[in-house]
Amino acid sequence: MPSKKDHYSSRFPDAQLKVFTISESLRRHLYIFKTTTGVFSYKKLDLGTKILITHMDIPQGSCSLLDLGCGYGPIGIVLAYESPQSNIYFIDRNRRAIWCVRENIKLNLPHSQDRLFVYAGDYFHPLKNKSVKFDSIYLNPAVRQGRQEFLDLFKELPEYLKSNGFFEFVLRRKMGAEYVFNYLQQKYPSNHIHIKCKRSGYWVFRYSLSDEG
Repeated sequence: MPSKKDHYSSRFPDAQLKVFTISESLRRHLYIFKTTTGVFSYKKLDLGTKILITHMDIPQGSCSLLDLGCGYGPIGIVLAYESPQSNIYFIDRNRRAIWCVRENIKLNLPHSQDRLFVYAGDYFHPLKNKSVKFDSIYLNPAVRQGRQEFLDLFKELPEYLKSNGFFEFVLRRKMGAEYVFNYLQQKYPSNHIHIKCKRSGYWVFRYSLSDEG
């Protein structure tokens, strides 16, 4: 069994470093990604992330968008390609993932680096001293490492999400998608959550602070 520090959710994975290059066609565009051992789904893009990218809504115009728990950055890089007027933020606790994001920005968006912001840290913590709110936030959460940690994010969303913004995330049905849906309906009844789609055992959710999001 691998040690805890070998896991992709650790800050400094111990796994022997090997670099890979993978290609993925996402929303009718081909992307090239560098990945490494110790980073989530480094041999190919995981199905949950691919389904979220396929179905995610991208606000129109100039926006601030966040790829939370970005891994090697596929969600944020697709956002940046499809919304060239927007500022895109990437956050992950895994330092190898952060290296991959920076490399993948160079590969896929070499002329957009001035509007792309990459931070190492846990969830919203790198933004604590920054006055930024987002039009939309996207996440494929590592619920295997603790579902409550993911659910606690919803307490912080009003601090980082615009009043008409939204949060989209993907969960596997067998990893508690139905539980999370019911929990959010009961815990935050004045907010709005709905299931955008169910595909291949994954559920894509959209959550907003009001019915307008």
